[in-house]
Amino acid sequence: MTSSTTDFLTTARRVIATETQALAMLGDSLDDSFAAAVTTILNARGRVIVSGMGKSGHVGRKITATLASTGTPAQFVHPAEASHGDLGMVTREDVALVLSNSGETPELADIIAHTRRFDIPLIGVASRPGSTLLRQSDVALVLPAAPEACGNGIVPTSSTTMTLALGDALAIALMEHRQFTPDQFRVFHPGGKLGARLKTVADLMHANLPLVRTGTAMGEALITMSRQGFGVLGVMAADGHLVGIITDGDLRRHLDGLLSLTVDQVMTPNPRTIGPEALAEKAVAEMNARKITSLFVIRDGVPVGLIHIHDCLRAGVA
Repeated sequence: MTSSTTDFLTTARRVIATETQALAMLGDSLDDSFAAAVTTILNARGRVIVSGMGKSGHVGRKITATLASTGTPAQFVHPAEASHGDLGMVTREDVALVLSNSGETPELADIIAHTRRFDIPLIGVASRPGSTLLRQSDVALVLPAAPEACGNGIVPTSSTTMTLALGDALAIALMEHRQFTPDQFRVFHPGGKLGARLKTVADLMHANLPLVRTGTAMGEALITMSRQGFGVLGVMAADGHLVGIITDGDLRRHLDGLLSLTVDQVMTPNPRTIGPEALAEKAVAEMNARKITSLFVIRDGVPVGLIHIHDCLRAGVA
C-alpha cells in the first residue's frame, strides 16, 4: 500500500468519524422544539415549503423529496426565485421549513418576511441560536456546534449531514404518526427496484386460470392443464372454493393408470395459496421456501389469479 493510499484512507475515516460525532451530538441535542416542529407540520392544511440556499438548498431538495414520498405534501422553493415571483407558491395554508447553517443567508430575507407578513408558520434550522432566521422562527431547531469535517471549518460537511438527518427524522416521525402504510408508500414509488419490491400479487397475477371441478376425469384435466401452460391445475369444489392442486410432480406419481383416474385421486389437497393484496415479495419468499414455482391467488377461498415465479423475476421482484 502506498503512502498516498494510506493518507486517503486516513482522511476518509477522519471525515466519517467527525460526521458520526456530529450526528451523535444532534441526537443528544433534540428537545421539545423537535416535537413542536412535527406538530406544526401536522397542523398545517397545506404543504411543507422547504427553502435553503447553496448546500442547504441541495439538502432541502432531498428533504422535500423524502417528505413528499412518505405522505407529507412538500415543495422546494428556491429563495432567489421566491424573490422574483415564486413567493406566490407559499400560501397561508402552508408551513415553511427554512434551512441555513449560519441563519444569516441574505437570500432568505424575502421568504422569511413573507411568512411573517402572512402568519405562515416558520420552522428554522440553523446552528446559531441568535441568528436572524431562528429569532424570526416560530419553531427554532438548533444544530449543535459540531466541527466541519474539512478541518478548517469552511466546507459544509458535518452541518449539511446533520441537516439532512434532521430532515429524515422529521419525515419519519410524521410518517409513523400518520401510520403511513407500505401500500401508500408504493403509490409514490412505482418505478425502479423499490417499486418492484412494493408490487402486489394482484399486479403480477394471471387472471386466466387453469381450473376444473372435482370429479373431472384426468383426460379432460390434462387438456385444460396443457392449454394454459402453467404446469399446474387447480381443482375446485362445487361452491367454487379451491380444494386441491395438480402439478407435474403429481402427474409423475400417478403415471400408472393416470387416464383412468379423476382429479380427486391425483390432486394434492389444501394447496398453498396467497391473497391478491400481499406483496409479490412475500409470494416469492413462499415459493422459494416451498420449492414451488407458482401459487394460486384466492379471495375468500375462491381462486382469482395465479402468480408464477417467472413473473416475479421479470418484474425485478426476486
